[in-house]
Amino acid sequence: MTRRHMLLLGPLLLFLAAAYLIPFMGVMRWSVTLPEPGLHQYRAALTDPLVQSVMWRTVRICAMVTVITVAAAYMLALIWVRSGRVARLLIELCILIPFWISVLTRAFGWLALLSNRGLVNTWLQQLGIIDWPLVMVRNEFGVVVGMVHFLIPFAVFPIATAMRNVDERVLMAARSMGASRARIFWQIFVPMTRPGILGAMLLVFVFSLGFFITPALLGGGRSVMVAELIYLRLFQAPNWGLAAAMSVILMVGVGVLIALMLRQLGERTAR
Repeated sequence: MTRRHMLLLGPLLLFLAAAYLIPFMGVMRWSVTLPEPGLHQYRAALTDPLVQSVMWRTVRICAMVTVITVAAAYMLALIWVRSGRVARLLIELCILIPFWISVLTRAFGWLALLSNRGLVNTWLQQLGIIDWPLVMVRNEFGVVVGMVHFLIPFAVFPIATAMRNVDERVLMAARSMGASRARIFWQIFVPMTRPGILGAMLLVFVFSLGFFITPALLGGGRSVMVAELIYLRLFQAPNWGLAAAMSVILMVGVGVLIALMLRQLGERTAR
């Protein structure tokens, strides 16, 4: 990187430091000074049964959301990249339109669809498929549905980019040697798009760790995730030191995850 590049990046790095690093240092200071100096808040965060259960629930929900989102995004990206013009236009609309709708509006929309008196339960009862409403909100199912719906567009872009970079000559060579479409897809195409899959998994998992509005509305307080617990410890049951400690632990975990994923991507690129 030349000196000219460093001069161009300098203002951006200063802005990022002012916007993210300095506030994070303040959060770290809270975690070791409130209500009194020491590391007891980290000890509480790592040993408190409530905090531990919320942490594990967050990891479990985020893992489920990541798997479902990336699988759905892979199918959408495949249609988007390798289908005809009409199908591509339809997929583009399905990807772009959600960006124009706020996360709060989408969460209330899912409430209207999945609640006991929502459209889905009403239709199923009118068709005679069910006798009693299905419980699809105020639980983990509703949280996962809402998060997957929000995150799919973010996962489509890195996967689609990887698909566009696939060398068509490799696929043609495999086809000319008699390989079936299924074998070409699973043994050649999917491995060649692995960087996009890993990038999408990282993006979705990191985003889902910080979700607040969707779990709060669709979970109804019964599927509390770590971001909501931090909010509760800040404003409803004030314990700023514990909230800061949980925030630091979450940030460190995200940093470790990003480092491991970047290492995997680097090893994949070097091969």
